[in-house]
Amino acid sequence: MHALYAIPHSLYSGRARSYLIKNSIPFREFSCGHESFKAEILPEAKLATIPALRTTEGQVIRDGAAIIEYFEAANGRPCRPKTPKQQLVSGLFDLIGAEGLLRPAMHYRWNFPEENLSFLHYHFYHSQREHPEREAKTQYMMDKMRYAAMMFGVNDESQALVETLYLKFLLALDKHFEQYPYLLGWKPCIGDFGLLAPLFAHLGRDPKPLQMMQQQAVHVYRWVERMNRTYQDASEHYAAGEGYLADDEIPETLLAVLNIIAEDLLPETRAAAQSINGWLLDNPVASGDRASRYLGQNEAKANFVVRGQAFETGAQPYRFFQLQIVQDAYEACSETERGDIDAMLETCGLKELLEIKLERRLEQRDNLEVWV
Repeated sequence: MHALYAIPHSLYSGRARSYLIKNSIPFREFSCGHESFKAEILPEAKLATIPALRTTEGQVIRDGAAIIEYFEAANGRPCRPKTPKQQLVSGLFDLIGAEGLLRPAMHYRWNFPEENLSFLHYHFYHSQREHPEREAKTQYMMDKMRYAAMMFGVNDESQALVETLYLKFLLALDKHFEQYPYLLGWKPCIGDFGLLAPLFAHLGRDPKPLQMMQQQAVHVYRWVERMNRTYQDASEHYAAGEGYLADDEIPETLLAVLNIIAEDLLPETRAAAQSINGWLLDNPVASGDRASRYLGQNEAKANFVVRGQAFETGAQPYRFFQLQIVQDAYEACSETERGDIDAMLETCGLKELLEIKLERRLEQRDNLEVWV
């Protein structure tokens, strides 16, 4: 049986766990605090991050995207739509989940201690092994993650806009899930799993944002529930179908969601690319060199403006590893298909996303993101 190393409150763990559940892949879950993680998994995983998977054959795979790709490639890609617009939109939502919603996810987790603190302490404490320094390690990890929230540009000045943009996104997504149980119809696509990452562990589970979701976006909450169940779980959709929507349809409700997310996804991506490309110019890297999650400190910041509010965030190469998948799918399309995609993305303000690229490509090799 496969072994998944994860913890319940981990954002990226939820992405991989849901994929295994929805595709009926047997697995047993272990905490990253389990003695086997450090002894058996870390030497192969290279980094002490989760999720990590040990296959039944003993192969270790680190990172949620890599875990999903392992099973997709082996099983005929059951969760990748076959048609061009749906395939591209699926990739977009995978990017949005992995990178585009980190700001509200970190804000709603760490900036509401009255509602969240005891809940979070329980989970961080129990992810540590029994040890005399268990409480000290718990506080260290919580402080480290609390600081990460600031790395995503949340501060006293930006907090109100972060909340406004997230609520607007949440309500639009709720209208979509009122019509369909999944992003592209009647079964989950890769984009569903990516989007679940922040909307489960942080925004759909921590007490403060969970209450908000249950009270104001019950259809999104139901989607979070069904993404962790083996069956379709769409009984409230009395005319539920199967598979993805016919004729490469992208519902207007989904385009509305993309239009909202574009407001800060596009300027941040543009600014991050400029920052990282400048870093690459000043810091030549060899093919195969590891691409860190964050590049340096002051020399690799993304500075951008949304609705007159200035943001400064860490510039993350991983965003562009995810974006490459979307851009590669677009390049693989025919001229006619690209024209249809262009028209669709123009309507939701995301066409420029196809053109924003780093000077160097990224790949996952031997459980690390590396420069090509």
